[in-house]
Amino acid sequence: MTGPARAQQACAPVTADAAGTWRLGDLTVHRIGYGAMRTTGSGPFDRGVPSDRGRAIAVLRRAVELGVNHVDTAAFYFSALRSANELINSALAPYPDDLVITTKVGPGRDPSGDWHWASPAQLRGQVEENLRQLGRDHLDVVNLRIHRSEGVEAFAEAFGALAALRDAGLIRHLGISNVTVDHFTAARAIAPVVCVQNPYGLDTREADPLLRACGELGIAFVPFFAIAGEGKEAGVTRRENETVLAVARAHDATPAQVRLAWTLHRGPHVLAIPGTGSLDHLTENVAAGALRLTEDELAALDGVVARG
Repeated sequence: MTGPARAQQACAPVTADAAGTWRLGDLTVHRIGYGAMRTTGSGPFDRGVPSDRGRAIAVLRRAVELGVNHVDTAAFYFSALRSANELINSALAPYPDDLVITTKVGPGRDPSGDWHWASPAQLRGQVEENLRQLGRDHLDVVNLRIHRSEGVEAFAEAFGALAALRDAGLIRHLGISNVTVDHFTAARAIAPVVCVQNPYGLDTREADPLLRACGELGIAFVPFFAIAGEGKEAGVTRRENETVLAVARAHDATPAQVRLAWTLHRGPHVLAIPGTGSLDHLTENVAAGALRLTEDELAALDGVVARG
């Protein structure tokens, strides 16, 4: 058995340690993590069918059983009936000592689901909301999520407000999300940055300069939408590329596994946080950490975007 799809059929499934580890500051995590956005239902927010609460809790617990120790979430991940943070708290508390929960602030939603962006003064309230929902007295990692169009000066003010909350003990480490290289440079001048979260995947490589900059500095790069690509919150909407399908057949793997494996091959500092509400897909996603692509396969996949 050579591929993750075969390995997961064996008695012992592939676990997250197969992908190796990296650091978020002084916290060590497996490079395959779990994104909690899709725990709330078929649509990640108020759209679609709400998730089955018992199944969502089972997926979260199974993720930890499979060695996942990096869970990404946010207080604004909620639908009409489900809250990702509440599900994480119910499923996993008391939390394992090695579990790192990463959340994000900046965007916010009122109880009706309407969106807004927090001012620097409102960020403390968002941090405290995550603390309450998760049942913690500090947050492991908080990412400041921004509009890509936000100017560096406004971003620096907001990041400085989060740095003050870190100094106050509410936050252990800071990260940034949806940023440019200029934002990244400005943040590092204010406080240490342990991770950068940006959309990135086989079809969406705009963040390549950030990925390289993070690698040079030993900072984690955490892509989101690595599988969904341009489909973003809607999930996979494209017709799968023939090169991806060919590599998947060669490894008895799924296209999603190939996309995750390609992403992890971009550097040892790259972490993956695929999300799913399915136990089967969870097992497949974790198993992707064991998929080793050849140099020829990587070169062929690298050419996918160039060929359109």
